[in-house]
Amino acid sequence: MISYIRGELAAVEEDRIIVEAGGIGYRIFMSGTSMGRLPSVGSEVKIHTYFSVKEDSMQLFGFLTRDDLDVYRLLIGVSGIGPKGGLNILSALSADELRFAVLSGDAKAISAAPGIGKKTAEKLILELKDKLSLEDALGHAGEEPAAAGAGPQLAGSVQNDAVQALVALGYGSTESLKAVRQIEVTDDMQVEDVLKQALKFMMF
Repeated sequence: MISYIRGELAAVEEDRIIVEAGGIGYRIFMSGTSMGRLPSVGSEVKIHTYFSVKEDSMQLFGFLTRDDLDVYRLLIGVSGIGPKGGLNILSALSADELRFAVLSGDAKAISAAPGIGKKTAEKLILELKDKLSLEDALGHAGEEPAAAGAGPQLAGSVQNDAVQALVALGYGSTESLKAVRQIEVTDDMQVEDVLKQALKFMMF
C-alpha cells in the first residue's frame, strides 16, 4: 500500500521515528541498526516501508534501503516470525550478515536476536537458504548507495575466498564477513593479502 515515505525526520523515539510528509506525521517502527544511521532531526529522509495490517492494529515498519525491506519480507514470510520478530533480527544482523548466516547455517548468530530461539533460527535457515544468494551476501545486490557509516561493499571471488578461509580457520561466518567487508580490496590483491588484513581486524 505504501512503498516509501519521503519527508522530514520530525522525531526519533526509542524504537520508532516520526516522518512528516504532506502535513501528516507517520509513525514508523525501525531496527536499532537503521535508527543509528539516520541523519539529524529536521533532515529529509526516504524510508522504504512495510504496512502491517491486523485485526487490532495497523503499523508501518521502515528501512533505509529497498534491499533491507526485501530481506525483511522474506523473514516475516517464515512461519513463527512476525513483523516485530523480523525487525529484531535485522537489529542484530544487517541484511548482508543475515544472508551469510543463513547460507552458512550459522543458527547461533541468528538466535542472538531478541526473541529468536535456536529452533526458530534453524527453521529460518531451512526456509530461506534457497531464496538468498552468496553473491548478495557479499554486497553485489544493492543498487542504492550505502548509508553513512556502512562498510565498503565486497566484490569478486577474492573476498569470497577470504571469508571461506576464515570460517575454515574456526571463526564465525558473520564475524568473518564483517572483517573482510572492512578491507578496501584492489585488483592486484590476492586472497592471502585480504586474509592477513582481516585477521588484524579480528584480533582487536
